[in-house]
Amino acid sequence: MAGLTQRLDMRQGQSLVMTPQLQQAIKLLQLSNIELCAFVEEELERNPLLERDERDQQADAETAPREETGDLQELTLETHSRSAEDAVDADAEVTNAHISSSDLAGAPGGTTDWSRAGSGKGFDGDYDATANASREVSLAEHLHEQLGVSSAEPVTRLIAAWLIDQGDEDGYLRADLDDLSGQLGVERGAVEQALALVQTFEPAGVMARDLKECLALQLADRDRLDPAMATLLDNLDRLAKHDYDALQSLCGVDAEDLDDMVAEIRSLTPKPGLGFGSDSTRAVEPDVMIRENPDGSWRVELNSETLPRVLVNQQYAAEISRVARSEEDKTFISECSANASWLVKSLDQRARTILKVASEIVRQQDLFLAKGVAYLRPLNLKTVADAIGMHESTVSRVTSNKYVATPRGLFELKYFFTSSIPSSGGGEAHSAEAVRYRIKALIEAETLDDVLSDDTLVERLNQEGIGIARRTVAKYREAMNIPSSVQRRRLLKRTG
Repeated sequence: MAGLTQRLDMRQGQSLVMTPQLQQAIKLLQLSNIELCAFVEEELERNPLLERDERDQQADAETAPREETGDLQELTLETHSRSAEDAVDADAEVTNAHISSSDLAGAPGGTTDWSRAGSGKGFDGDYDATANASREVSLAEHLHEQLGVSSAEPVTRLIAAWLIDQGDEDGYLRADLDDLSGQLGVERGAVEQALALVQTFEPAGVMARDLKECLALQLADRDRLDPAMATLLDNLDRLAKHDYDALQSLCGVDAEDLDDMVAEIRSLTPKPGLGFGSDSTRAVEPDVMIRENPDGSWRVELNSETLPRVLVNQQYAAEISRVARSEEDKTFISECSANASWLVKSLDQRARTILKVASEIVRQQDLFLAKGVAYLRPLNLKTVADAIGMHESTVSRVTSNKYVATPRGLFELKYFFTSSIPSSGGGEAHSAEAVRYRIKALIEAETLDDVLSDDTLVERLNQEGIGIARRTVAKYREAMNIPSSVQRRRLLKRTG
């Protein structure tokens, strides 16, 4: 029997320790610019060695050395050594860095000098944060969006747009049509035609002038507005008084039918506008700006207006270190200095990482910027991560809660990641977002004599080289709140 013995062994292994500093760097990567500013404000109050950089940015721009080809806006961040991401990715050391996307030209996907395939509107450089909010869509915005894709005459569309703005939050148009026609200087019939158009929009019952009309519009949308129901709506005052005997006589129905009619009335929404947002709750500032260069290439910039600029007051740190007596004071000063330096470095690395990821996304989706959503390419996190030499989780954190201002509007970075739909001819796959856009376009072009069923949509898409199943078409259609072909045919009949 072998005896028990003691011995020492040396073994080599690798492990990644999530230090508080590294956890902080990962946290900063997930924050939007606005959230980052709030976080930095808390750190400024907590750490006496950290202070806001109040130096004029214009003075920095005049004194900072520029590259000959550096036509990009610069983001100035004070830093002196490696950052948190360096502990994982071992990026190069940065000293007093003035960062622009041209610094990344040598990295995969870093260059911004990409040629365009078409022309588009330029980005004027001015951004109004109050015009963009992370909030529920308001009823007016929802209606304007539907008006924008309608096929009405231009004059009708202009009147309809004005009527939408006159509606209240409940979804009603309280103003008198004669007064409205007088204000617009048009015939009442033109206003009625525009109102009839808006009343076909979702949600059903919107822009009604009273409760009776609101309920009637919803019943018509369900194809339940028969003569008996119309009579019941004409006598809502009797319904409120529970005068069921009189209602049975007026509507020509028995008690059971009346109960069913009353139950259906109660299932309707008396205030269709309440399902939408009203006040803005949180402003959305773009973290990245994409601008069009004169030569048609794209310029990717960080929005330095919303980025906090901080530095470590080394002079103050040295002064209080000299007068510190107790070990507790010295430890506190040392921790404050280390935390302040780490925050500055983390901000620097965060800026570089966002710029690197955004540049690759723009490189991948340049046709979207040039031609529109129909040209959005299939893209996933792994494709971007492999192109820039980062982990997928890092790309995911960068694109979460980050927004980019483009000539085509404000988008969340995650918008550009879309699944692929295979090509029926074996060619390049199609973006799911582009396919949804094509389905919407086909439906918007429908006429009363040519309403497309889901099966017909599949055939049309297959003819265009898009291999897609019927259930996928139905899923995309329902996600866009587009009714079935039967409901759309009824709607076209009603609107003429």
